Amino acid sequence: MAIARFPSIVLDCPDPAALAAFYGALLDWKAEVSAGWAEVRAEYGQCISFQQVQGYTPPSWPGQQVPQQMHIDVIVDDLDAAETAVLALGAIKHEHQPGTTFRVFLDPAGHPFCLCAC
Repeated sequence: MAIARFPSIVLDCPDPAALAAFYGALLDWKAEVSAGWAEVRAEYGQCISFQQVQGYTPPSWPGQQVPQQMHIDVIVDDLDAAETAVLALGAIKHEHQPGTTFRVFLDPAGHPFCLCAC
């Protein structure tokens, strides 16, 4: 049984509404915008989200002077049960937990990801 479902890519950016408009038009997905956050979502549920970051610096791909700036959010039914499961898989709970409806972890390579309550 899967621990999570519907992974959502979250891109840091200076203007979430502008990026949502771009990807919404590119993919013909509906855009939803709120303060500092926007997302585009397919009718079948797949989503790409955009998070406002002050002082944003775009990645210098493929170089690593400024690495790519994104993380993955996954929806879970039970945050406590999912936390136990991902810790058993080798994730580390990050010390900074800025919200109550999601939890931030690091994967085994140190990339952040969030478990989000549905």
